Amino acid sequence: MSMAPGTDNRSLEPHPADTHDTIRVHGARENNLKNVSVEIPKRRLTVFTGVSGSGKSSLVFGTIAAESQRMINETYSAFVQGFMPSLSRPEVDVLEGLTTAIIVDQERMGANPRSTVGTATDANAMLRILFSRLGRPHIGSAQAFSFNVASVSGAGAVTIERGDKKVKEKREFTITGGMCPRCEGMGRVTDFDLTQLYDDSKSLNEGALTIPGYSMDGWYGRIFSGCGFFDPDKPIREFTETELRDLLYKEPTKIKVEGINITYEGLIPKIQKSMLAKDKEAMQPHIRAFVERAVTFTACPDCGGTRLNETARSSKINGISIADACAMQISDLAEWVRGLDEPSVAPLLAKLRHTLDSFVEIGLGYLSLDRPAGTLSGGEAQRTKLIRHLGSALTDVTYVFDEPTIGLHPHDIQRMNDLLLRLRDQGNTVLVVEHKPETIMIADHVVDLGPGAGTAGGTVCFEGTVEGLRNSGTITGRHFDDRASVKETVRKPTGTLEIRGASANNLRDVDVDIPLGVLVVVTGVAGSGKSSLVHGSIPPGAGVVSIDQSPIRGSRRSNPATYTGLLDPIRKAFAKANGVKPALFSANSEGACPACNGAGVIYMDLAMMAGVATTCEECEGKRFQASVLEYRLGGRDISEVLAMPVTEALEFFGSGEARTPAAHAILDRLADVGLGYLSLGQPLTTLSGGERQRLKLATHMAEKGGIYVLDEPTTGLHLADVEQLLGLLDRLVDSGKSVIVVEHHQAVMAHADWIIDLGPGAGHDGGKIVFEGTPAELVATRPTLTGEHLAAYVKA
Repeated sequence: MSMAPGTDNRSLEPHPADTHDTIRVHGARENNLKNVSVEIPKRRLTVFTGVSGSGKSSLVFGTIAAESQRMINETYSAFVQGFMPSLSRPEVDVLEGLTTAIIVDQERMGANPRSTVGTATDANAMLRILFSRLGRPHIGSAQAFSFNVASVSGAGAVTIERGDKKVKEKREFTITGGMCPRCEGMGRVTDFDLTQLYDDSKSLNEGALTIPGYSMDGWYGRIFSGCGFFDPDKPIREFTETELRDLLYKEPTKIKVEGINITYEGLIPKIQKSMLAKDKEAMQPHIRAFVERAVTFTACPDCGGTRLNETARSSKINGISIADACAMQISDLAEWVRGLDEPSVAPLLAKLRHTLDSFVEIGLGYLSLDRPAGTLSGGEAQRTKLIRHLGSALTDVTYVFDEPTIGLHPHDIQRMNDLLLRLRDQGNTVLVVEHKPETIMIADHVVDLGPGAGTAGGTVCFEGTVEGLRNSGTITGRHFDDRASVKETVRKPTGTLEIRGASANNLRDVDVDIPLGVLVVVTGVAGSGKSSLVHGSIPPGAGVVSIDQSPIRGSRRSNPATYTGLLDPIRKAFAKANGVKPALFSANSEGACPACNGAGVIYMDLAMMAGVATTCEECEGKRFQASVLEYRLGGRDISEVLAMPVTEALEFFGSGEARTPAAHAILDRLADVGLGYLSLGQPLTTLSGGERQRLKLATHMAEKGGIYVLDEPTTGLHLADVEQLLGLLDRLVDSGKSVIVVEHHQAVMAHADWIIDLGPGAGHDGGKIVFEGTPAELVATRPTLTGEHLAAYVKA
């Protein structure tokens, strides 16, 4: 008997390829994870929640994304892998169902001073090709419009072998670049305040030089003494014109000092190469302080800050040069490009339009392409990286986001949510680490880690739907619907900080009086001019301690104790108690284990294979020599002290034999900012973004200054931690400080004594103050977008 058509039993079974619909993680142990096992649905939006330091990043970035990247790298040849960073396999038993991971993190974009928004997103490359084809007069290829390519020409003889003969031929070459020759494509020139380089009443041997690292006791002293260009015993004010020029400006010259061949160079070219070639943010604090004191940066007078030479600026399309195009607000540039109709470059125009429209769509239309990439905030950098993925035809990719709503006004969060949902609807898996309830709400699946932070976290407390999270009883579930209420009574100001005629970036001649002695919140949509007002317009000398979002830099040898300066009083206390040198209690100095040089682990480099780190057998990972560990303070050795969490150390150094007031004061500040669970010796490289910012805040709280400026301190903070932050801000104000916070979080706005709202839009649609007053007035009148969202938040 024949079967009816279409009733083949095999067709009822799922195809084997359709059974791989989850990412399965089993036994994850990265950082503080405690054998975590989860199943994450593919082609869905999964949000990972939990307090800062609970293990979210360790699971999402350190395990899932890291293993995906490692496995993709392994598909390349050994030759190619040799040029790529080697990634070690995460600590996990099973990882199944992985797909290609695209990581869109908050890491600031390269601090290279040559990097701009245009170069980072390839928009500049497309504009250069466009101008090389359509620009009039025609000046050359695309590199003629590049501020990274200098114009070079030369001629000479080349020897060519033909058969058994060698023939000499004359050759000439010319490279036409767009670099401004005066500022070398940097857009700014430096001017030195010579009084900050040396004290002209002293001689070099008397220590006239005040440049960090230029001591007469070291190698520089031997060079200055032996070069013969000037007398090191003569006061600098008595130098002849030639001697002073040789000290300051002399070109690199070969000399012999103490029988050694070396190159002598004047102070100013040396400083330019060693210090000014770096971005200011990447400098060590003492070098940055010197540069800010001694060097003034002004727009290059030749190119007007455009970085391009006159030839590159002379070629135009419809009266617009490439410098004009890069200086336009991107939303305006997109309109200009849309008006170009040239069939010969149609594919290029289509791609350029798509890139520029993506900027506008993602809420960055207020930027310009010539904006230095290092000046973007963490949220702006993350959204800039997302641009190249919008409209991508790729599907079945895992997109991994690290708090994509950072730096976004509540008005802009909806737009970001729509983008995340669109990526998911294209058939991709979207994994998001997030604290904001507005984004958690759109999740298909939620994984809540905790219950606490550090050693108290690292377990999965809840897995399921958003509704299930609400009723779960976890910290996130309990605080999910928390809403701060507007203050009924506000503090009275003790004075005002006057800002007059502020015009940095997009500000339009803004005059504002910021009240002092109270908690002031500066808010407004992204790009409205908040940072320009607070960081760029407060008059110098106002006693301001500024805590921005620039990242903490530190190697795996750095830890909270070294970063905050806590280790100094601890080392001195150990040295005093045992009658030995403080240097013995440093793992980077005399006390270091000789086998691992104080690292605690021994690294084996395996070329293109992932390096292997094994715990040092001699010190068992304690980093110190055995003889150092015999010295004790309060019954503990130095390695046991560094293993303590902050709360335990606070008690330890607060009383008894180990009482150390200097250490106790620093520990008190760490506990104040909610880092009581951190171990003193935990490597900085393992801290989350929120932990690093709070560590920075704790360090700055010791500085002498009456006005604290905080840039989005809720970054990386869980809903439950925001309450603790508000308490900290209140304590700062009550102790007589003035606190100015740039913030979008409605709980901080509601808690403010005074709100300054900028807008109404972003870029040239912003730059004005649209509201000044108390939160209650803002909620009652709702004159701005911020007012609307704050009223909805407090359910007014």
